[in-house]
Amino acid sequence: MFVDEITLHLKAGRGGDGVVRWRHEKSKEYSGPSGGNGGKGGDVYAVAVKDLGILSQYRQEKVFAASNGADGMKDSKQGESGESIEMRLPVGSIIKNLTTGHTFELLNEGDRIKLLSGGRGGLGNEFFKSSVNIRPEERTLGEEGEEADFFIELELVVDFSLVGLPNAGKSSLLNALTHANSKVGAFAFTTLEPHLGDLYGVILGDIPGLIEGASEGKGLGDKFLRHIKRTKAILHLISSEEEDPVGAYKIVRKEIGLYNKDILLKPEIIILTKVDLIAPEIMANKLETLRSLSKDVIPVSIIDDALIKDLKDFITNFRS
Repeated sequence: MFVDEITLHLKAGRGGDGVVRWRHEKSKEYSGPSGGNGGKGGDVYAVAVKDLGILSQYRQEKVFAASNGADGMKDSKQGESGESIEMRLPVGSIIKNLTTGHTFELLNEGDRIKLLSGGRGGLGNEFFKSSVNIRPEERTLGEEGEEADFFIELELVVDFSLVGLPNAGKSSLLNALTHANSKVGAFAFTTLEPHLGDLYGVILGDIPGLIEGASEGKGLGDKFLRHIKRTKAILHLISSEEEDPVGAYKIVRKEIGLYNKDILLKPEIIILTKVDLIAPEIMANKLETLRSLSKDVIPVSIIDDALIKDLKDFITNFRS
């Protein structure tokens, strides 16, 4: 099951306690303080990985804690620091600390951000030794580590987003171009989760089909609209089976605009799909109508080497 948002409770480790200890020497029972300091508690980090579905592993277990620092020891030995933990999150994650309101973003594979700091270790009695306090009994306890709930939301980072109404052919095109293995069906089927593919180093994202009212939560709602916020450009697919291709185009553009007007400013290519399923003269008329909206309109019947080259050229030009 694809998961693109989740809330986790994270806790950094508690610092170890300082201790009261005494040196023991021959013929001198209490020769001075030797209580060591406690170790620092483990921190909590977020690390970006290139795994779109990794959030699903947190569906069952949602509470994670770093290790506590060890207490100080005799002979002035400091306790060991607690082990930190790394939360592996997909590239494109937006992480919000619900306690402080601070927000972090993971935009590149390997990004590593500290989310919570472990507590400081307490001080042993040797720390308090002075010329006027040669037998200190004082020590301090370790501090608690930071703790908070975090809301994690995934926004895909792709070069081109494939958008369109359900059954526009987005998954088929993505599969043919990149072998992404996105599920397709010969009916009014819509992808239920985003899929990514790589075309000559250009990342394409198949965004689930939108319907009218998606920006208000209808159908899949705006659950997936956010995945095109960071895209560099848009491949807008329209099925030639649509009686009103311009109307279909405007429905999708309207929903995108209602969600975020800035997305409408991104470069766009219109692809008229399944042109082999209608009469040539009807196809030509629909193609001409769409070209009144944009000069960049590509008719698609079958995916062949020539089409792949054309698309690569278009994508490369837009990307630059």
